[in-house]
Amino acid sequence: MPARLTASILLLLTVLSACAREGDSGPVPSATAVAPAPSANPTDSAWIQLMIPMDQQAVALLDLAAEKATGPRLRAWAARLRTDQAAELTELRGLRTRMGLPDTDLHEGHDMPGMVTAGDLASARASEGAAFDRLLVAQIQDHLRQSQQVSRSETTAGSGAEATARARELVTARGRQLASLTSLCAGRAADVPEPFACHSDHPV
Repeated sequence: MPARLTASILLLLTVLSACAREGDSGPVPSATAVAPAPSANPTDSAWIQLMIPMDQQAVALLDLAAEKATGPRLRAWAARLRTDQAAELTELRGLRTRMGLPDTDLHEGHDMPGMVTAGDLASARASEGAAFDRLLVAQIQDHLRQSQQVSRSETTAGSGAEATARARELVTARGRQLASLTSLCAGRAADVPEPFACHSDHPV
């Protein structure tokens, strides 16, 4: 990863860590919450509290693909990814509970890199045909890349054993998911300029 991008991701985690510390002054978690692991640091908390809403919003967009995606390959790919993301969400929420963190969304309304926003979802609902396909591919690819980059930074800046281990697994999973997305445009992937998109003349 280029040094500038690495610095940007680490800066993002630093800002999110500060948000997480500020959030500690909010409502006290319920008595059933597990106390945070002593080895966890604010970066671990910031990472988990970012990844969960990122996945939630991505799932919401992938839900639309079942009805609106025009190509069978794209629909099948979106369905598989939706299943993976839902399973990932369950694991991340369990980790959040074990870390003793509240289930509030600290990033609600924020336009974070890689986050599918409410505006994006509104545009997706209003789009049809190839326009929806392009929006889906572009937004999900951004989600996969940004969550991979943030998770990679968590593996080096975090201190909680479970959080960093989960982040490493997520980095690997994102590599597979991005490769699968690229294969949707098989035969053109090698020369498609960044950011990747399936063009209307190459249906999926």
